[in-house]
Amino acid sequence: MALAKITSITGPAVTVPGNDIDTDRIIPARFMKCVTFDGLGEYLFYDVRKDADGNDGSHPLNDERFKSATVLLSGANFGCGSSREHAPQAIQKYGFRGVVAESFAEIFFGNCTTLGIPCAVATRADIAKVTAAIEADPTVEVTIDLGDQVVRFGSESIPAEIRGSARDALINGRWDAIAELHEGVPQVRSVSAGLAYMAT
Repeated sequence: MALAKITSITGPAVTVPGNDIDTDRIIPARFMKCVTFDGLGEYLFYDVRKDADGNDGSHPLNDERFKSATVLLSGANFGCGSSREHAPQAIQKYGFRGVVAESFAEIFFGNCTTLGIPCAVATRADIAKVTAAIEADPTVEVTIDLGDQVVRFGSESIPAEIRGSARDALINGRWDAIAELHEGVPQVRSVSAGLAYMAT
């Protein structure tokens, strides 16, 4: 089955402000004792969303206005810290399909791309414009357009850079290397069947 070609992501948005939000803040290490990534979305930003008793605290993801958000906005060096894949998995399992930030940690960026999550880079001032728009009207849909490298919201737009290699992989449906290998299995079997030394 061919990978989806991801040319744009559209949906409501929410801003989780702050710089240097690391992977342990995104998904605390104690929730990584799992066999699969299923269910990790429940623990996204857990230690800053919940109090000591597990009750919701004051956090953008707990705000009813942004419960349906599928685009996440944040600050500089988002996803820094360890290289754990659980962080982008938790973001995806929560329901986010794209992230806009001032900058991204390298490994986090790569792990997001491998999951088909576009990571777009915009300036602090421009992200603030989008934040102001969704605060004024949480129903405003935000679009990450990979082709034009812009983020659209309402009647406005801001420039948003998406690294060339990741952009190419997402737009052309080549963002998951393992899935691509699986797609090649029939061809591998066909070729190997014609090789005499493979018949032994």
